Amino acid sequence: MTHRITLIPGDGIGPEVTKATVRILEATGVKFEWETFAAGAEAFEKYKEYIPKELTESIERTRVGLKGPVTTPIGGGFSSINVELRKRFELFANFRPIRNLPHIPTRYPDVDLIIVRENTEGLYSGIEHEVVPGVVESLKIITEKASTRVSRFAFEYARQNKRKKIHCIHKANIMKMSDGLFLRCSRQVSKEYPEITYGEHIVDNTCMQLVMNPYQYDMLLLENLYGDIVSDLCAGLVGGLGLVPGANFGHECAIFEAVHGSAPDIAGKNIANPTAVLRSALLMLRHIGEVDAAWKIRNAIDQVYRDRSKLTRDVGGSAGTSEFADSIIQAMESAHPAEAQEV
Repeated sequence: MTHRITLIPGDGIGPEVTKATVRILEATGVKFEWETFAAGAEAFEKYKEYIPKELTESIERTRVGLKGPVTTPIGGGFSSINVELRKRFELFANFRPIRNLPHIPTRYPDVDLIIVRENTEGLYSGIEHEVVPGVVESLKIITEKASTRVSRFAFEYARQNKRKKIHCIHKANIMKMSDGLFLRCSRQVSKEYPEITYGEHIVDNTCMQLVMNPYQYDMLLLENLYGDIVSDLCAGLVGGLGLVPGANFGHECAIFEAVHGSAPDIAGKNIANPTAVLRSALLMLRHIGEVDAAWKIRNAIDQVYRDRSKLTRDVGGSAGTSEFADSIIQAMESAHPAEAQEV
């Protein structure tokens, strides 16, 4: 079977880390057909669109995308390509597993957290206007439909993967209507899953609790802005955004992406670390049913990080992007598939 995948290399270091990832994926023996498209500023130069029609049609056709980082202008310019893709394809659940890699020094070993973030509304709806000069209003949109479906996604994942506990993270003590609605929907869904312990924590306290004792949490369920902030905090527990994967799920399609920036200052120098994109690709492999290939790559990543001789500079090594990819492929030759479980 050949898997057709939409590939969005991105900009900055994106083309380098996605190229390395594609090379590793193809070395598993799984067959891919890649449909490659630009997005963002590069796409606008070519097509006068930030998300070209051809890219949209490709995702509608393949229903699976792998994406590198795309630069988002700050304080002006075009809207986030990530946010636009999530809205356009109703990718309502952002999924970020947070786990340590071997021999990456962190304050907390053996962290194992799953972050599920509502992906289509909240303050990220981007509905803003200037009321009068010097006064800007931004609307936070929370709906029963979106809150219920992301809650059900989280509880279904927990049930299928034998996770034991979900905390809904909120600020309903202040935003009683909007966050209150998100909480009510989560509570209602939780009743359908009696085997999963359900809890609620206020978002600011959650941030403190995470840096004091992350082991008290198993899965966190959050609305959009809180999820963006807390998931980056959790990435810091295991070494940073350059190491953690991300996925965006909808009912019709899914896009898998690195959550770090495009790092234009190191682009083209063959020093970027492809680990985040590669680990995102593992989630993609699991999604398309290639679990053995996912485990082969995961075991190889662990082996390379344990050995440390072929790591990139950001994690204490001296290897280049392509050399790191070579070492993963070599390690895969001795890696063995494991049981079908979380990767």
